[in-house]
Amino acid sequence: MVNKSRLLKLTQQLIQINSENPPGNEVRIVNFVRKYLLDLGLRVRVYEFKKNRPNIIGYLEKRVGKGSLLITPHLDTVPAGKHWKVDPFLGRIIKDKIYGLGATDCKGNLACALEAINSLVEDKRILDYNLIFAATADEESGSDFGLIPLLKKKILKPDAALVLDAEEFEIIVNQKGLIHLKLKLEGVRAHGASPELGVNAIDIAMSVIKDIRAYKFPYIKNKYLKPPTINVGSIKGGDKVNVVADWCEVELDFRFLPGTKACEILKVLKNILKKNARKFSLNNKIRLKTGKIEIEGIQEPYSISERHFLVKGLTNSLRVLGIKACLYGSEGATVITFFQDQSIPAIATGFGARGCAHVSNEYIKLSDLYKGAQVLENFLVNHKS
Repeated sequence: MVNKSRLLKLTQQLIQINSENPPGNEVRIVNFVRKYLLDLGLRVRVYEFKKNRPNIIGYLEKRVGKGSLLITPHLDTVPAGKHWKVDPFLGRIIKDKIYGLGATDCKGNLACALEAINSLVEDKRILDYNLIFAATADEESGSDFGLIPLLKKKILKPDAALVLDAEEFEIIVNQKGLIHLKLKLEGVRAHGASPELGVNAIDIAMSVIKDIRAYKFPYIKNKYLKPPTINVGSIKGGDKVNVVADWCEVELDFRFLPGTKACEILKVLKNILKKNARKFSLNNKIRLKTGKIEIEGIQEPYSISERHFLVKGLTNSLRVLGIKACLYGSEGATVITFFQDQSIPAIATGFGARGCAHVSNEYIKLSDLYKGAQVLENFLVNHKS
């Protein structure tokens, strides 16, 4: 049975361990979690893909060859920043909330997972499958030292996965795809008093951006997600006001829906670049290769059936605890898509407070923390691999 006072103390202890990313150092919190799992009798392994960026995996193995389920929160937080009214590393309880950096994202979820496992061991529950727990590093900076290599290297190869990184018991079944890229545009430098002697890379960038915004990207409507979006995240170029800019860099953020592939968007973008490169010439003689694309990150969109056993199982567990099950789509990028790359079905849920991730005075409700651990325990007990 989930122990409420033990859960609250555990959440406070996790908040009190600084794991801000950047700079990125999960050593202390991994050491804490490692001792916790070893004390419960789990087999534990630690994997590090960069110095001071460890990941920890615990195995509650009860059945050989009977299937496996992974539950996975992350260890790191964003930097605390300023404007906190309480100490972000104290885990102070005020009325019905516990405040601290990571309370919602993601140390409350981490605490619920550890307490649920503690309860299973304490009650001598025999599961019908092998339970894998993985608390990962570097989620807040892309998971390059965390979940991605764990999956690619087949260190983690479960039959199904439950990601613990969401808010208010939502069940994430759809997620937008993501492309982050940089356009590097080149022009010809000249004196600002004679701009006709040069080619202004900032002008090229403006034309490219205009054409991108004007293009009607086709998409399939999705009841869980808003339409696709394009954001110009940054633009910089030129060296001085009286010099024709011979360089410009633009960072773009594309969010797109299931049914669209990243390569389709990139093809359109390349054609727009090609078109604008041909617009600009010097003295009607020299055609310029004005731009190239640097990919900074791609995640394809994700979708799982509402009838999948993971969705049904979590829905039932929520109902048992008197919580209405609501299916959602994620507008932002979570780690769900990394499981898709390995053909592993996955959904996400979590128990944090709505709108509290990445903000000052972050908190989680005590009642949601307690119910979250109960929901997770019920889900694990009734899961059939």
